[in-house]
Amino acid sequence: MKRIGFVLAILILASTIVFARAGSEQQAQTTAGGGAITVEIFDRGMDGGRSNAANNAWTNWIKAKVKADLNLDVTFVPVGRWSETTDIVNLMASASAPDLCYTYNTGMITNFKQQGGILDLAPYIEQYLPDMKKLLGADPALQGQDLIYRDKEPTTGRVYSVPSVVVNVAQRNLFIRKDWLDVLGLPIPTTTQQFYQALVAFRDNASRLPGNVNGQVIPFGQDSDARWGFSPIINAYFSPANDREFWITYFNDRPIAVPGFKEGLRLINRWFNEGLIYNDFPIMTVTDDFFNMLKTGRVGAYGGNWDHPYRTDNAIQSDLQRNVPNAQFVPVDAIQAPNGVTRKLISDKPGLRIFVPAFSKNPIGALQYLNWLSKPENYNFLQIGTQGVNHELVGGVPSAIARPAGDPWIMNSSANIDMTIPMNGVELGSPERNARVLALGYAGTPADVIVNAYAISTRNGYAPVVYQATTTLDAQYDQVLKDKADALIAQVVRAPTAQFDSTWDTLYRDYLQSGAQAVMDERSRLWPR
Repeated sequence: MKRIGFVLAILILASTIVFARAGSEQQAQTTAGGGAITVEIFDRGMDGGRSNAANNAWTNWIKAKVKADLNLDVTFVPVGRWSETTDIVNLMASASAPDLCYTYNTGMITNFKQQGGILDLAPYIEQYLPDMKKLLGADPALQGQDLIYRDKEPTTGRVYSVPSVVVNVAQRNLFIRKDWLDVLGLPIPTTTQQFYQALVAFRDNASRLPGNVNGQVIPFGQDSDARWGFSPIINAYFSPANDREFWITYFNDRPIAVPGFKEGLRLINRWFNEGLIYNDFPIMTVTDDFFNMLKTGRVGAYGGNWDHPYRTDNAIQSDLQRNVPNAQFVPVDAIQAPNGVTRKLISDKPGLRIFVPAFSKNPIGALQYLNWLSKPENYNFLQIGTQGVNHELVGGVPSAIARPAGDPWIMNSSANIDMTIPMNGVELGSPERNARVLALGYAGTPADVIVNAYAISTRNGYAPVVYQATTTLDAQYDQVLKDKADALIAQVVRAPTAQFDSTWDTLYRDYLQSGAQAVMDERSRLWPR
């Protein structure tokens, strides 16, 4: 990594003169249109029967249709998928980068921007990217802003890159044993109180529960990664006053400083002291031990990834049913914010970043092509191809057909994501249909189960706020604050209820003094009032 960073720095410095010259010509270049463009495409090699990344049936289809639709000639420029950083830097340094580039390396874009090597797209988005703006939609992390403007600089209004959109934004769910609910005559919980009552019923009726678990019932299971398992409960309690406060207090994936976190933890502390949560969760550090606990049938509820029980690699549901016939974990939409809404934290929507070099000979053509890719009739074909050749319909949605090695219509990347650069994931026009495509990857699990789990995980969803500012202290204090936060969560949950506030105050004070206050002070300065 140090070597790559060194090479990157040297090449960026070497390219300064090129970028400066390109910047002076920028205005003249952006008046052009039509003609020809070059477009980056990831090259994943030809192992496994893949085709030539820049010359295959799919790229030929694109070239023909773009020529007919936009009168543009497209040439693809391959960039190594696993060497993209050095490859793109070399192309930028020699002023030979494609007219349309993309990368997952946002730091590299920042460096290019600082050297004047990237076109400011702000003046062109509304005119040339209307379909992409519609496709990306609203930004769930910044109220009132369109996602296409995610990378807009707050002080200058300039936009040096636009994001692709990640289709699957589901993150976490709570799961509960439906067979236990059925035996006890309880409904699937839809409120915090009902979820609590179900845990109490599991505790108090162990002898009635299926699976020979009498005396070993764990109403709510949890391992040492408590910040993850408890998060579907705690996240509903987040109550920052505004986007600024949310950004200032949410960092290093341990958002204990976010207003509301403490109150969510207070609820968990009360449940722990009532014997509803696995007592020894801080010392269960081996993930497989926790999974085996779920599979034996002893656990009534737990929190995890939105699809956790149904994943074939973990085999939680299938192995559980081998041990306890008819046992079933189902997701619940139950934990309510103070206003009664069951709020969920979802994943951020942006994926890779797309940019146009300042020395591009046809930036308008590049943007026209990007907008063309954002039209459903174009990205749908690239993602699913022809029925009977690239997919068959299963339950009304396309299921991919694997093509043999050397077949002209083989896809070098899943759903051709290297070509459909405005998005990552199959987009069929609705979250329900998109989830049904996801469901095809869960062998033995009915599609409706996956669709339901996805819908619950994303219902009333909100994402952590993202602000375009460069922090310096987040990384400096990252590990020590993660360790402090994990210790705080474990100790506060296990504290006697009467000592909850004093335990929190002591440990939170130490957390602030260990760097968290410095991080928040810096963030406060970076996002002025």
